[in-house]
Amino acid sequence: MTSQIATPATPTAPARRSSVDESSLGAWRAFIGTHARLLHRLDEELQAAHGLSLAEYDALLQLVGAPERRLRMSALADRVLLSRSGITRLVDRMVADGMVERSTCPTDARGLMATITPQGVSRLRAASKTHLDGVRRYFLDMVSPDEQAVIERALGRVSDGMTGAVIGADSVCSSAVEA
Repeated sequence: MTSQIATPATPTAPARRSSVDESSLGAWRAFIGTHARLLHRLDEELQAAHGLSLAEYDALLQLVGAPERRLRMSALADRVLLSRSGITRLVDRMVADGMVERSTCPTDARGLMATITPQGVSRLRAASKTHLDGVRRYFLDMVSPDEQAVIERALGRVSDGMTGAVIGADSVCSSAVEA
């Protein structure tokens, strides 16, 4: 009598499957549906209360947290998960609304920068309570702290396992011109 020894998947290295079975797609479908509904709801609330889209909120949040409160347009696109043309259209609207200024990079004339303005900071601060209340109400209040930790670890592994755009050294542009 021969026995087969199965090695269980470790928490950091799940077993690879050659195909996807229907039962394993439940988590994926739940994630996709919940993600879409959650982002739609948060966007609706920001629009209604502040005239600000979730994409604009995210861009302002990225800029306010960046060194000198500015980023190269390409880095901003990577951080808010938009194409180069998508970030151009978004920043164009934000410039027209006075929330962002566009300039050239002092050390690389080919590089365009987006900088948050004082009005952009004010709009972000005003919208933050609405946004965070929605995050709490629709997500954090629905899952326990233990479940939150599991979700964070699992999605961290998914994110870490993906290859894609990496925010590199060109994400900021030094204001000091090299001699």
